[in-house]
Formats: sequence, structure tokens, C-alpha cells
Amino acid sequence: MAVNLTPQYHEAEEEYRRAQTAEERLAALQKMWREVPKHKASEKLQAEIKQKISQAKKECDRERQTNKKSGVSYKIPKQGAGQIMLLGAPNVGKSQLLCRLTKAKPAVAPYPFTTHEPHVGMMDWEDVHIQLVDTPPITADFLEPYLASLVRATDAALLMVDLADDDGPFAAEAIIDKLASVKTILTGSPPREPSDPSVRYTRTILGANKIDAEGAEDRLTVLREMFAERFPIQAFSAEHGQGMEDLRTALYRSLNVIRVYAKAPGKPPDMTAPFTLPAGSTVADFAARVHKDLAEHLKSARIWGTGVYDGQSVGRDHVLHDRDVVELHGGH
Repeated sequence: MAVNLTPQYHEAEEEYRRAQTAEERLAALQKMWREVPKHKASEKLQAEIKQKISQAKKECDRERQTNKKSGVSYKIPKQGAGQIMLLGAPNVGKSQLLCRLTKAKPAVAPYPFTTHEPHVGMMDWEDVHIQLVDTPPITADFLEPYLASLVRATDAALLMVDLADDDGPFAAEAIIDKLASVKTILTGSPPREPSDPSVRYTRTILGANKIDAEGAEDRLTVLREMFAERFPIQAFSAEHGQGMEDLRTALYRSLNVIRVYAKAPGKPPDMTAPFTLPAGSTVADFAARVHKDLAEHLKSARIWGTGVYDGQSVGRDHVLHDRDVVELHGGH
């Protein structure tokens, strides 16, 4: 017996995935609970949602207490194909990298703790835009109270390491441990089904900055010995631009999304502004992203792209690929 989840459920699930605070996660979960069909086939899913609701309520209480103590919180609405947090110890070059990859102008200075609050910029990659967020530094002894929530809500992270500093790799390890202490795990490969719903796994690239510094190659070797099995590593120079194109591509790939282009019947496709969807998304998922009414009344679609002949008619469960062109057909 199939669960037969509704478009409204999938919409709530997407809201849950993109939530930035415990209260937003709780609201999305409660909507999922209202929309999930209540029958035997969905019993396991119902139990999982109830467990997540209980955990989200506890997180809400913790966040309220933390915000009372700190007096500061930030919510950064996601834009573009996805959001990537720039993390690192003091003076690793996060702000300089944001300036290099985007039009943002955060303060850049050769002394630690220049960044006191998040700064946002949009990075171009081919025909999509990716939101980069420069964050205050993290050390073994200090983590801005609101920062863990931002990391938990983001799509991916770039953990930067200073190749001009012998202690750079150890500073990165301290950041990983600090975030893990608040149930926020940086990892190169997040598990598909985490066993503990209160733990958030954030897909992370290790960014080895200042590759042109004296002794950087030796420090990069140490970094790879310590981390290569846990994280993909990208070496670059934010100051001089070395390795930037490879880094841009790696950051986009870390989002694990595909680009899909909409085509109206009888008209050429719009190839200037793709929709971005999680890899593995279906025609029905795409229809819901275009307009929720389309998902409800979708009958079929025509596809130009990977694994199909041009204009092939497919059903709502057809899995899409990067750069597919889709023409949706609905009915009442």
C-alpha cells in the first residue's frame, strides 16, 4: 500500500528543508503532520514526524533561551541556487574570498575578528547565482550563539584553512569539534538517513587559502593527511585569484542541485533563468516549484535533455537531469 503523499505535503517538506530556525522547522513539521495521510502504510512516517516535532519543540526552547542571553540573532533568507556559509578561524581570509567571488564589500583587514556579523554576496556560476555568507570567526573557545543555527540551516559550507599558518589545520579541527558540540556536524558526505533527528549534518568543502604563501605546499600536505578522507579539499589564493574557477565549480557542485528550464507550449524555452532543484527531483517536483496548482493538475510533460528523445512525453514521476528542458501539460 503506497503512502500517496500530496503536493501540499511535499511543499511542507521543502519548507522544513529550508527552515533557518527551530520555530520555522516546527511550523513546517506541524504542516507535514496535518498533510500526511493517516493510514497503515504511513505509520512509520507518522512516527518519524512526531519524533521530529518533539525534538523541534525542545530546540525552540533552547533557541529562545540562547537569544535572550545573546541579545542577537540573524535570519538570512536563501536566494539563488543555494546558500553556502564561509566558516573559519580568525584571519583565514573569508571576507577577502567573499570580495573576490561576489560584489559584496565586507571589511577586510590583516587582523583577527574583523567580521562581527554575517555578510552576504551572490556568486555567479554559469547561468545560476549562489548565495555566499561570510560569518564571524570560530575558535575552540568562541562561537557566536546564533551561528550554529545559520550553519544548520544552510545548504553547504566552506571551512577555510590558513596555509600561511602552521596551526591552520588544527584550528579547522577545533571548529569542527566546536560545532559538533552543538549537534552540528561538518562532513564531506552527509548520511542519507541520520539516526538522530536532532543532529544536523552540513555538507562541507575544506578551502585551503593562501596557497601562494611560503611553506604552503608543506602545510597542504599535512592538511590532506588529516582531512582528505573526510572532506573534499580545494586549494586557492583569495588575495591573488589562484584556483578561483575550480573553487566556484566545487561550491556549485556541493549544492547537489540540477538546472531545469521551463518551456511554454508552442514557444522556445527560456534558457536565461533556470529553476534549480535537488538532484533526483521529478517532473512533479518541478511543476510544484513553478506553481503549486500545476502540480495538482499535472497530467504529463514533454522533455528535451538527458536519456530521452527530443520532445518525449513522460509522466509526473520521471526523474529530471541537469539542463533538461520541460514543457508541462495539465488539465482539470
